[in-house]
Amino acid sequence: MKSFTSRYLAIFLVSLLTAAGSSVALAADDELPVDDLVSAFRSLDQSLSSGQLQQAESQLGSLKQRAAGDTRLEQYQRQLAENYLQQGQKALQKGDLNAATAALTHARSLLPQAPALTSGLDSAISSARATELANAEKARLAAQQAATKEAAAKAEQARQLKLAAERQAALKKAAAEQAASVPVVAVAPAKSQAKLIKPDAASSAIGMPMLDEEDRDALRKLLDSVASDVVNFNCAVSVEVRQGKDFPWVAALLSARVKKLNPNFNLQLQQVLNPQQAPQLVLTPKKG
Repeated sequence: MKSFTSRYLAIFLVSLLTAAGSSVALAADDELPVDDLVSAFRSLDQSLSSGQLQQAESQLGSLKQRAAGDTRLEQYQRQLAENYLQQGQKALQKGDLNAATAALTHARSLLPQAPALTSGLDSAISSARATELANAEKARLAAQQAATKEAAAKAEQARQLKLAAERQAALKKAAAEQAASVPVVAVAPAKSQAKLIKPDAASSAIGMPMLDEEDRDALRKLLDSVASDVVNFNCAVSVEVRQGKDFPWVAALLSARVKKLNPNFNLQLQQVLNPQQAPQLVLTPKKG
């Protein structure tokens, strides 16, 4: 019985020691530190894959100092240079020559011993630069020609305006000289036309039958013509009426019409009473 218990206890101790040893081994495996260089190369791979070339270039420079002589460095350096060349090609296709040139510079610095790898991009950039310069020169010449043409057009316009002004001045001068050479012919004033009187007669009698008929409208119309002859032929007027009360009225109507035609006219009126004679006006033109 004692032998069985000792054997069982020994087996239990061995099992316990084995389990403890396994746990210690697993714990040791979990806590093994990762190699810094492996982590650095992984980060470099990630930067290259994501296109972060400047970051990758910085990481590669750091690895060159920490792992000098590592054969992987040359492979990563070539890969980074090729990525820069691809970046330069894309920039060149977009017409960004500055970005393409910057990418080419990076690639050359990474592969100074292999200039043939960068010659293709170099030639393409040089060709694009030449085309850009040629286009710029062409645009400059076109702008210069346009400016020259515009200046010539403005000069011609100014010349034409000057010629037109000179012609206009010459025409005005010729017209003035011609007007000065033409003798001035005095134009006699138009001779007044008599309405009721005979201008050559010593006097003219104009009947006023409407005064007896008390036709005032006819009298006013008659006096309009009388006033015109009085003013135009400078006549003195003798008013011959049947009654003294008729003279002031006829004189007032005639005076108003004469003043209207010539406010400065000096009207000379004379009253003549003759009950037996029909009313009339006698107009006598003044001589001189």
